[in-house]
Amino acid sequence: MQAEQRRQHDLVVTGASGRVGRLLAAGWARSGVPVLLQRRGDAALTQGLDELRWSPLEGAAPLIDRVQRHGAPRAMLVLAGATPGTGRDLSLNRPLTEACLAAALAAGIGRVLVASSSAVYGGGRAQPWGEGDPAQPTTPYGEAKAAAEAACTLWRARGLEVCCLRIGNVAGADALLLRAGGPLAIDRFADGGGPVRSYIGPCSLARVLRALACAPGPLPETLNIAAPVPVAMTDLASAAGLDWRWQPAPPSAVARFTLDCRALAALVSFDDAESTAATIAAQWKDCRTPT
Repeated sequence: MQAEQRRQHDLVVTGASGRVGRLLAAGWARSGVPVLLQRRGDAALTQGLDELRWSPLEGAAPLIDRVQRHGAPRAMLVLAGATPGTGRDLSLNRPLTEACLAAALAAGIGRVLVASSSAVYGGGRAQPWGEGDPAQPTTPYGEAKAAAEAACTLWRARGLEVCCLRIGNVAGADALLLRAGGPLAIDRFADGGGPVRSYIGPCSLARVLRALACAPGPLPETLNIAAPVPVAMTDLASAAGLDWRWQPAPPSAVARFTLDCRALAALVSFDDAESTAATIAAQWKDCRTPT
């Protein structure tokens, strides 16, 4: 029998079947990036990418076996978790994160990128949120992600390099573009403009994550993830070809929620176009997969 081919992967990705995971997989498959996608069921996720049937909450044995046969990936990306609107218990985020960290340590994967969220910062404000700002979440999801981040401290003490990625809006996994099937109302504020957010296209995000997995030096404990320049949601809606209209902004609406991404830009270079609504919308269309 022919010996099984040994192939080292840049990333092993848990939670690859979620919205962000599917968008990223499409980008990695297109560019030929060697990633290993974790899945729980029998159905394949993305053609052209290697997959591992494994449930992190049931132990690390399948991952350890894979690593023994193929070598350890450069890093693990933890996308596994519960998100709003899915009906899953948000408190699962911490134990899922800890299960993945335990598996990485047991399998000898020294670097872990944990997908957190900009929601840990709380509400919007005029100036961008930076990694040095304290986490002060105001939503159950933000609180769940902050708890998952807090759990990482123990695993760093055990020898893992853990970088929590405070990800902004990912085009195609966000509230704006997920409502692309019908008329869209966008808040209009007193200054005549609409909301401004930190976005990143899925192809840019896929490239950034691979770069972080392969970065030669140690990564910071937390890192904001978005394109360098925020985008107006009206520009993005128009670039995506959405049917949208203005509505008066209610008192609870947030005009500006942006991230300071200078630390990321020091590690990964960006083309100016990656911050534009046109490129972000185009990346979403390129990476869309049937749901």
